[in-house]
Amino acid sequence: MSANTQRYIVDSQGKKTAVLVPIKKYQELMADLHDLAIVAERKNEKPISLSEMKKRLKRDGII
Repeated sequence: MSANTQRYIVDSQGKKTAVLVPIKKYQELMADLHDLAIVAERKNEKPISLSEMKKRLKRDGII
């Protein structure tokens, strides 16, 4: 199945009830969903400057 192929499961009346998604596309969608959940959780956090973020990353030994 190519990345652009849409395949559906239909019921006896021909109504679409499910969709088949390639694993790679499913994983991408799940990663996007996770990212959106993080954004929603943090929407009320106060933003910090780039210089502050760099300080924190250096402090924590990340950079």
